[in-house]
Amino acid sequence: MPENKFFSSPSVDIIESSTKIVGDIFSEADFRIDGTVEGNITTTGKVVVGKLGKINGKINCSNADISGSVSGKIEVVEILSLMSESLIQGDIITGKLSVEEGAQVEASISMKSGKQLKAVEGKTENKAQSEKTA
Repeated sequence: MPENKFFSSPSVDIIESSTKIVGDIFSEADFRIDGTVEGNITTTGKVVVGKLGKINGKINCSNADISGSVSGKIEVVEILSLMSESLIQGDIITGKLSVEEGAQVEASISMKSGKQLKAVEGKTENKAQSEKTA
């Protein structure tokens, strides 16, 4: 099998353009979404939303490249890349953010370190209260 330069894991789950999924997805694999998902996506891998991809729900992943539309909350531990064709509506929490010219973003954006995101996921309030800000 040829080396995959775009995904972090050797296996990639693909939801192609004629597919619509209603419900939540939990996985450890990378995802490419060219179809429609009405529900939440939770993975330790990378999520790629193609130009035709549409998500109405929450995304929680390690990295994401979005060219399609997402309506909901996006939580990315490392890097979120919004391509020029993307349309985002909702909330964004990410470690790093890359936005191409032309991307449409109607969202509140919070930049967090990986350590802080893990605290959010674990819902530990003590760490958040003891942190100092500059």
